[in-house]
Amino acid sequence: MRDINHIDLQGGPRAADAEGPVLNLARLDMNLVVALRALLEERGVTRAAGRVGVSQPAMSASLSRLRRHFGDELLVRSGNAYGLTPLGAALLAPVAAACGMLERVFTAQPSFDPAAATREFTLLGTDYSVTVFGTALSRALHRLAPGVRLTFRQATTAIGDDPAAVLSSVDGLVLPHGIIDGLPCTELFRDRWVCLVAEEHPEIGDELSIEDLARLPWAVYQRPYDAPAARQLSMIGVSPRVEISTPFFSSLPQLIEGTDRVCLIQQRLVDKLGCTAAVRVLPAPFDAVPVQEALWWHPAHERDPGHAWLRECAAATGRAMAAG
Repeated sequence: MRDINHIDLQGGPRAADAEGPVLNLARLDMNLVVALRALLEERGVTRAAGRVGVSQPAMSASLSRLRRHFGDELLVRSGNAYGLTPLGAALLAPVAAACGMLERVFTAQPSFDPAAATREFTLLGTDYSVTVFGTALSRALHRLAPGVRLTFRQATTAIGDDPAAVLSSVDGLVLPHGIIDGLPCTELFRDRWVCLVAEEHPEIGDELSIEDLARLPWAVYQRPYDAPAARQLSMIGVSPRVEISTPFFSSLPQLIEGTDRVCLIQQRLVDKLGCTAAVRVLPAPFDAVPVQEALWWHPAHERDPGHAWLRECAAATGRAMAAG
């Protein structure tokens, strides 16, 4: 495979710089970045052309230029469909991040007037953070910036692998401390872990013991974001016997109802849900470290006036929650 840093997307190979390979960004056709993302995500020339709004021959020409640039097919036919080469698959995430960053660069403004703004902010999080914090933030934005749109997306496991890359394409991530580090954040609010058992649990009265946690079957949140709670259990010698797992914190009460299971869940979420399921909330029988929720963002957003306003609005919402 040819070195991508020695290739000019406008033509053919270039000589390497004496001090090492350098890509001449001044000669880079940014339209090819958009085409590359569409081709990799749509896995077909026709669909990619429709998504970008160009003709099929134009997208085919872009694919040919990209193949010359990377020295790789990127898309290969597999039966009646196209699949990605290993390089194509490896480029999926960084190309999406690059496009997200480019959009933010070219939509940047010198000032931000929330009352007149029509900007869209995108935040990653879990169903817990959307239910507990997102609803309060959305009300604040509706009041202060009625033209602003707020989009929530489910955080994926990729956030633990390369948080900076994931955050480069969105405005922020609502997640507790203990999972990622090394990125700017602002504190939001604290929460505490409590246990849920069925209202008519045949073995549990008004309190749980460590022994109960060790012997009872568990319902757990299956993503890595419950890691702090799981680590706390391991530190007291409890290895949960997981009977069922779920990607949604808010489904835990229903998974506890009518069973002999137990789970750990955040107190604020229980309060927000109103416990419509027939369950009882019991204190954790160990000193569970509280959840400290924070808003995390990529350093590239630091000097963006609109983003700075969003951060202050989020922090004010968190302070109001803590005071309430």
